[in-house]
Amino acid sequence: MKYLTASLILLLGIWLGSPAVPAAPDKAAPQPAADAAAQANNPLASMTALNFQNYYIGRVTGTSENANQFWARFAQPVKILKTDWITRASLPVNTYPSTQGGGHESGLGDFNIFAAYLFDTGNPAISFGLGPQLTAPTATQDELGSEKWSGGFANVLFDATSRRFQYGYLLTWEASFAGNDDRSNVNTGALQPFAFLQLGDGLYLRAAPIWVYDLDSGDYSLPLGVGLGKVIKAGKTVFNLFVEPQVSVLDRGEGWPDWQVFVGLNMQFLD
Repeated sequence: MKYLTASLILLLGIWLGSPAVPAAPDKAAPQPAADAAAQANNPLASMTALNFQNYYIGRVTGTSENANQFWARFAQPVKILKTDWITRASLPVNTYPSTQGGGHESGLGDFNIFAAYLFDTGNPAISFGLGPQLTAPTATQDELGSEKWSGGFANVLFDATSRRFQYGYLLTWEASFAGNDDRSNVNTGALQPFAFLQLGDGLYLRAAPIWVYDLDSGDYSLPLGVGLGKVIKAGKTVFNLFVEPQVSVLDRGEGWPDWQVFVGLNMQFLD
């Protein structure tokens, strides 16, 4: 997976010189009229999306080892009883240090899906969603998943009132309700604040760390980072390529990223 990280960083360098979405004025605009750059990072955008994202973890806390986590995510707007929802399914491919005497284990991690009901905020530029989530124990190795079924909720806010600066958060909580009794219970909250500053010509600065707290053990991870991205609209597809180095500023417990590089290619498919 480290080669995937390097390849995505190389692609970012190539795309930095590519034609992109024109810069937009800093003014309020309804979501249908907002430019592609302002909406490219909206997890609640009413369009089908496919994302490939990778975390290269330079060091895992409690060890001297590195790790990697590659995510494939698919989002789809749906109608349920004439109401608007966004569903997002995520499946990781994990590479983590083995607990059986050295080396690493690689394979599928746990599958996650959530469905967020889209509230009418009264402002088309502000998206707010809330709904249930489910995690299934699909990991192919013990080290790569929880071996637990977990359920909870996901809450998302995205404010694109300004075309120059967008912000929001993804808040999730889940707790285990079934699975391997020999494994630790899951009771985890996570907050992903995100902010995007448009620089023009499709370039933008970004920050989207994930802060995690284990409500059972009291362990936690709080990384921070700043990255660079570029948005390119080609036909009916919006491509969004980014790289964001992150470093832990506060953590407790083992198994968290001490530092990592977050890279991704997100694609939104316009109607």
